[in-house]
Amino acid sequence: MNIVILAAGQGKRMKSALPKVLHAIAGRPMLSHVLDTARSVGADAGPVRPIVVVGHGGDAVRAAYVGADDLAFVTQATQLGTGHAVQQAVPQLNDAGPTLVLYGDVPLTTAATLRRLVAAAGNGLALLTVRLADPSGYGRIVRDAGGSVVRIVEEKDATAAERAIDEINTGILVAPTAQLKTWLASLSNHNAQGEYYLTDVIAQAVAVGVPVSAVVLADPDEALGVNSPAQLAEVERIAQRRTAAALMEGGVRLADPARIDVRGSVEAGADVFIDVGCVFEGRVVLGDGVRIGPHNLLRDCTIGAGTEVFGFCYLENATIGSQARIGPFARMRPTVTLGDEVHIGNFVEVKNSQLSAGSKANHLAYVGDATVGARVNIGAGTIIANYDGANKHRTVIGDDAHTGSNSVLVAPLDIGAGATIGAGSTISKDAPAGKLTVARAKQVTLDHWKRPTKKSK
Repeated sequence: MNIVILAAGQGKRMKSALPKVLHAIAGRPMLSHVLDTARSVGADAGPVRPIVVVGHGGDAVRAAYVGADDLAFVTQATQLGTGHAVQQAVPQLNDAGPTLVLYGDVPLTTAATLRRLVAAAGNGLALLTVRLADPSGYGRIVRDAGGSVVRIVEEKDATAAERAIDEINTGILVAPTAQLKTWLASLSNHNAQGEYYLTDVIAQAVAVGVPVSAVVLADPDEALGVNSPAQLAEVERIAQRRTAAALMEGGVRLADPARIDVRGSVEAGADVFIDVGCVFEGRVVLGDGVRIGPHNLLRDCTIGAGTEVFGFCYLENATIGSQARIGPFARMRPTVTLGDEVHIGNFVEVKNSQLSAGSKANHLAYVGDATVGARVNIGAGTIIANYDGANKHRTVIGDDAHTGSNSVLVAPLDIGAGATIGAGSTISKDAPAGKLTVARAKQVTLDHWKRPTKKSK
């Protein structure tokens, strides 16, 4: 099967320097959603190489897919209509299979729908249509008295009677490739817009007796295109509702399915609960019984069974064990690995560190570039000073060590197993195992010191 994806439009109404098809839906470019669907459908008939027709911002679109070796790109240097766009792909179309035409700014069409369309086409032509209460602005499907599709008329070229038709063209179609090439070569731009319409191939197919089928969408949302920021937001909400519904179908309890954003994928075990306002980016895996509190952001994280993430945390590239407690107001920066039953409390930041089972940093601490053993207690206000202004250095803290409040550990450093660091210490040399290490200035009281007073005005 040939798959042609039209992605050459300028998208003036987006009012953005970014090519329209690269604007994100659910955290990924619209074009990526269309490509995924295309690959899924095309794979049913064997290997497929989608052909992407680019124009405005074509270099940026190509750059966004560097390394996608299964893609071919062709350029529509001047935008002269959808028929003209498909003409640019003709040299790369294989006559042995049909050609499916898709649009890079229509990201919600499902693979199931396209499979129905391909099946309906058989050896003929099939187009995807939808009925709208207000069909304004769209090409209308003109049928004969027997209900067969005979042609598509664009609104600017339609009569008053044709404008009253509520069945509209989505633009998505499947056609026999050899005949499609002939029809494309015969297109004319004698119309109100002076463009070469892909839709004109329908009348040509009818004229030569090629069967034409119309698959009417049950869900109009699948045909929604994006031409403005408002439409982008509308499509985003629909995509998020779909994802929320799929999560709940899988057993996840959402406090409010309208207040979750998944910009990637979420894999969830049994009895997972997600509170309002949470954002999931990249790949997130939630084990059985995980609870995610309100207004958290998780990016590329794996959370173990029974762990609870309290509200207002920012977790990135973290692997967290089971029965852990994170937050509220905690931050995990890349890359962090926490063992089972680890506690990371409010206003604690962890970066490029590993904490073994049962360790705790409950209050106001920074743990950076550290390897922390099991059952370690990091006291409130403890800072690991890992950066010397040019290079990062590592700190190793052994099992069962404790740091007192308001300690500074100046890396590189080795805190031995069972060591205790006295509160308020600045430790710049290794601390031996099992001993108390204190490094702070001697306390002095000045008997005759007087507090300064304000001068009278």
